[in-house]
Amino acid sequence: MTRKNSLVVIVILALFAFALWVILPIDSERFGREGIQLGLDLQGGVHMVYKADLSEVEAGKETEAINGAIAVIERRVDVFGVTEPVIQRQGKDRILVELPGVSEAEKAKRLIGQTALLEFRERVTDENGETKWVPATGVINGQEKVLNSNYFTEDTYVDRDRMGRIILYFEWTEEGKKLCEQITPRILNQPLGIFLGDEPIRGEDDEPITPIVKDALERCSVIEGLSLNDASELSKLLNAGRIPIPLIPIYEQTVSPILGADFIDMSLKAGVIGIIIVMLFMIIYYRLSGVLASLALVFYGTLVLALFKLIPVTLTLAGLGGFVLSIGMAVDANVLIFERMKEEFRTGRTLGATIEAGFNRAWTAIRDSNVTTFIVCVILYWLGSSIVASAPVMGFALTLFIGVAVSMFTAIVVTRTLLRLFVGTRLARRASLFSPYIGKK
Repeated sequence: MTRKNSLVVIVILALFAFALWVILPIDSERFGREGIQLGLDLQGGVHMVYKADLSEVEAGKETEAINGAIAVIERRVDVFGVTEPVIQRQGKDRILVELPGVSEAEKAKRLIGQTALLEFRERVTDENGETKWVPATGVINGQEKVLNSNYFTEDTYVDRDRMGRIILYFEWTEEGKKLCEQITPRILNQPLGIFLGDEPIRGEDDEPITPIVKDALERCSVIEGLSLNDASELSKLLNAGRIPIPLIPIYEQTVSPILGADFIDMSLKAGVIGIIIVMLFMIIYYRLSGVLASLALVFYGTLVLALFKLIPVTLTLAGLGGFVLSIGMAVDANVLIFERMKEEFRTGRTLGATIEAGFNRAWTAIRDSNVTTFIVCVILYWLGSSIVASAPVMGFALTLFIGVAVSMFTAIVVTRTLLRLFVGTRLARRASLFSPYIGKK
């Protein structure tokens, strides 16, 4: 074994050890490691499609409005800790939202569709003697404006006062401060209603929160009476911003985590059975060369899964399909190489010369076939991310691309290096171990 080949073997072993360390959950708490990220169909979660109401949007600004809504949804989902969400535009006026790990559809809809616009209202008595809440308004630059959370800066936070009560702190913008200065003097010693949409904000006692105005609201203001959970959720929604257009839910589906677990089990069984059958075929047909190809296949699978975890790749059922397909393509390269080697053996060459000639002559065919697969993967990924707007299509394309790229490495480098280990050994003299048809001309 040459010095160069020895270094390559060390690098391969180091890569294999690192890939195993990445995949296996060894001391996961200490190193803060997590498993491979699973998509909605494997992990379970909520799939929703919204239709954006663009009737009030100025002509030519529809795309800007949709993108603004997507940006707000992304911020809301992010602050609530949903991992690897899929938020995409579909067609002209639809938005796809997939939230892995979220099991309650109603909670997810509230999270996405909530207006998060607090409106301050004052209590008035009409001519019939009935009391009702009307928006508290002021005038700025000759225009009447409603006092609402549009005039909050996006730095609300939750804390406790000296008595331990939950307080939601917010800060007014300059315009909000001017509106407060106009509104509060006329409602001194009267309640000020706080509404979220058409519903009043309620405290822990389920009663509407209506603070009594005792003085002009200062620049920094507070809302008292909320539970810790309600205050925290409201603070996050306010900081995430307001969706600029109404969103109408038109489709929703909840995928059970149990169903996703069944998919994983079936996929793993299919993958293991497929790998075993492929390895048995390679060993029976190509003998020792097949054994080495099987070892390279184990290295291939370990390295691909490690890459899925490191990138990270969100693994879906379609992505698993791409991974399993790439396993077969990884074996294809070895088959091409071994068939070339068989032809070289028939000419009477030694094992070393046969290995080099077989790999060199098979390389162009392997390269060309894999490049065409790369091109298809790029096209599929582009279609899935834009025109078709399909996460499964993107997942299939990405996992297949990674799998084929790694298969080229394992076939050309790993299998070749393992074969070179036998050059100059006694086994190298027994050419029949490396080709089932040696001696037949």
